Amino acid sequence: MGRDCFKKTCAQRETLTIAGFALDGNDWDGIYVGRHKGEDLIYAGKVDHGFDKQSSAELRKRLMPLIRKIQPYIKRIAHTDIWVEPELLAEIEYRAKSGEGKVRHPFFRGLREDL
Repeated sequence: MGRDCFKKTCAQRETLTIAGFALDGNDWDGIYVGRHKGEDLIYAGKVDHGFDKQSSAELRKRLMPLIRKIQPYIKRIAHTDIWVEPELLAEIEYRAKSGEGKVRHPFFRGLREDL
C-alpha cells in the first residue's frame, strides 16, 4: 500500500433566493443570493461561478422584468448592483459557510423550477 493520499472536497447544496445580479460593464458577473428567516431575506453571498454564456443569458432575461430600486435584504449590504424581486430560486453548490452564513466557493447549478 502506497503513501498516496487523496483530497476529497465536501460539497453542500442549498436552494437560495436570487436577490440581484451584477454586471461588469455589459458582461454577466454573477448573482446575489439570500435565505429566508421567517419573512426576512438574509444576505448569503455572491455567486459568480457555474455560469456559461447560455445560462447567464437565460437568467438575465428572466431577471430583467423583476428589477427593483432597493435591496430586498432586511439588512442592507454595501453593494450597488441590480436588485430584483426575490421570486426566483437557485440551486447553489458550495464548500462551506462563513460564521455569518455566507456561502464560500459557490457555484450556480440551475434554477429551481420545481418548488
